[in-house]
Amino acid sequence: MRLSFFPFPGLLLALCLSLGTSSAHAQRVRSTAFSYVPEHTEDPYNQRVRVKTLALPGGKDFLILSHRSASEYAVERYDADLKKVWAAAVPVAAGESLEAFARNDQQALVVVHHKDETGQHLRIQPIDLKSGQKLPAKKVAEGGPRERRPGVSISPDGTQLVAWRYVTREEHIKSLTAAHYDRQLAKLKDRVYDFRDLGAFFSPTVHVANDGTQYVALIGDDNQKLTVRRYRDQEPDVKVMSVAVGGTFGGKKVTARDTFWRLLDGQTLYAATICADYNSGDYYSLKLVKFDFAAADMKFAPEFKFTPEYLAEVNKATGGSAKRLDDVYISDVLRTDDQNVVVIAEKKAEEGENAPVRAKELHLFGYNEFQSPTWHSIVAKNQVAPAAESFTGIGYRAAALGNDVHLVTLETLNNKTDLFGRRVGALMGVVSAPKALGLNVASNQPLSYVKDFTAWLDDKTMIVVTRPSKKSAALQLNKLTFK
Repeated sequence: MRLSFFPFPGLLLALCLSLGTSSAHAQRVRSTAFSYVPEHTEDPYNQRVRVKTLALPGGKDFLILSHRSASEYAVERYDADLKKVWAAAVPVAAGESLEAFARNDQQALVVVHHKDETGQHLRIQPIDLKSGQKLPAKKVAEGGPRERRPGVSISPDGTQLVAWRYVTREEHIKSLTAAHYDRQLAKLKDRVYDFRDLGAFFSPTVHVANDGTQYVALIGDDNQKLTVRRYRDQEPDVKVMSVAVGGTFGGKKVTARDTFWRLLDGQTLYAATICADYNSGDYYSLKLVKFDFAAADMKFAPEFKFTPEYLAEVNKATGGSAKRLDDVYISDVLRTDDQNVVVIAEKKAEEGENAPVRAKELHLFGYNEFQSPTWHSIVAKNQVAPAAESFTGIGYRAAALGNDVHLVTLETLNNKTDLFGRRVGALMGVVSAPKALGLNVASNQPLSYVKDFTAWLDDKTMIVVTRPSKKSAALQLNKLTFK
């Protein structure tokens, strides 16, 4: 989840993606017809559900959250042969929208936001993983129609859920009224996250760990300080960690422009922040903070400054002539097996109402296990999509597998449109040349690739949805197997 003080924050995205060791071409591709109705959101930069394919234990079966029509989603379970095991419809009426999709070891969870003239709430629809039977839905975070939209956080393993509503006074958030639920949606605790002693701050975000610990992240002090509060159901005391990321440097007032929060290993919260000159808007630096409450340790990495020399590197890598950095937003924080951390930022821009949208170069920043910056790299790409498709198929997917980071993009390179993979060595930052996955994606058809469905079932098996350049104009659900 991110907090941004400019209108177009980037996309928070994270999936397990990998490539073959010697060639990116899949050794085997199995395909079946796939029905998908495009989704239209008010804010394409802040898509609430970015991952719609979830691997199930064992690495063979998987779940897909399919948009069937304007009034219905469905959770579908597929087996290793791409045969549909079961499907469970999830109605979405007028005034409702998708809020979250997750699963634990027993149930799939679909969270829908409902709002009408009488009020609003979140509806959680659990679905039994084995049978596909819908279990009783639960309403949570019920509030008035004029309140802020309620929120929900689900732990990485899907066993913990926190839902909340905002308590405000004169447009200022004073507290969150929250409830903590277990994997079967039994309420564990009601609580209030009270912020009245903090003064002015930016909207809080809540993260719940696999053990039920709750972290509430805030930005305060005129957008210059990051604060994380830790809450545990069994402990009355609230632990707090804070760090300044802005201030006045060389006569410049520097504030947080874009902040991205990521809970890794199910318990450790990271924050990556792009800071900018408050008056000019010029990018100033990137800062990375690790809030490790388990070790009672907060590590603040040395900042990476966006110097004129860095801008020259970007222009050289992209063949551009930009006078300043613009439209670059943090989109991921990844950590490898050997504890190296990679921060990814992407340039995304809209060209105007009903004009094409573009997803351009990736900015990669590497840190070692001691949180020291070790390398940076720019990955050039120039993806374009019609306004109607927005960022559905452009952008990228990335994940840390082993000690490397893998990137997958839809591009047209050397007159060939395909999904391309790149491997990034997280220790030294060496980026491999892009290699095609061998799907021959259509280049002249609308909605050629829906990246929300891209997921790895294990380190050799990937699920993607694409439109082939031949055979038919229909979308296909593909299972790619690598050696």
